[in-house]
Amino acid sequence: MGSGLPSLSGVEQDLPEYARLNRDNWDERAPAHAASPDYAVERLLADPTLLSDVVAFDAERLGDLTGARGVHLQCHIGTDTLSLTRLGATMTGLDLSSASLAQARDLAARAEVPIDYVEAELYDAPAVLPHAAYDLVYTGVGALCWLPDVRRWAAVVATLLAPGGRLFLREGHPVLWAMDERDDDLLALTHPYFETSAPMVFDEGGTYVETDHEFETTTTHEWNHGLGEIVQALLDSGLVLTSLTEHTSVPWNALPSVMEPVGGGEFALREGRERLPASYTLTAVKPALEPAAGPDTSGA
Repeated sequence: MGSGLPSLSGVEQDLPEYARLNRDNWDERAPAHAASPDYAVERLLADPTLLSDVVAFDAERLGDLTGARGVHLQCHIGTDTLSLTRLGATMTGLDLSSASLAQARDLAARAEVPIDYVEAELYDAPAVLPHAAYDLVYTGVGALCWLPDVRRWAAVVATLLAPGGRLFLREGHPVLWAMDERDDDLLALTHPYFETSAPMVFDEGGTYVETDHEFETTTTHEWNHGLGEIVQALLDSGLVLTSLTEHTSVPWNALPSVMEPVGGGEFALREGRERLPASYTLTAVKPALEPAAGPDTSGA
């Protein structure tokens, strides 16, 4: 299931330190995530109509994608990518983790769905993917936090989108990313809300899904990006914002001491749910090209 598209794999990617650390972290987590019941790989394979929880949450907003050519940036193990094909799109996935892409390719092959997967860091996407070629650029939950510069991300999106094409983004809310739990079960804004030049450095042994695996590669570099920064970056890249919806739930147990499952793989505060914007869905379009003006035949 080769794509014919170039990849920047291994040392050829010449990754900066933050990206190497994060790639190594994802390389170790990919097999554990594929085996975890939370990603529901076997259920997706058993039922060709089933969508991943993340895509199902936004299926009505995504609509019928029949005939759309799409690219899923930071696609990880491909469960959302596969789900987008089930809405009708012809999909390409891009990720910097070779181990994640190995799982994604295996899932696509077992599902007998032709999905192209390309290995590259997000900012290198324009070097390995065609420009102005995609009707849909999709980015799922937990992607933007790995990127130091949201303006560069927005420029990549604008480069890849065809005129009239749509960005579809579902993400954890930057207010949620800034929060942490305290011993007294109160929440505190302990991390930056706005983008910073220096990363937040974490050394955490666990992961966000159910697994018995004990991880050894545990250091990550992450960044938050304020909602206004994200919107302005897209506007400055020439896109037109078409919707922005904030949600009280998020598709993982982000704050275990105060959250509870609410169905569909989503979690929300047990009390006072309306206090916290936990995630958001954003759509934007690249303006269509205006037709070239014909010769003036008015005789004026």
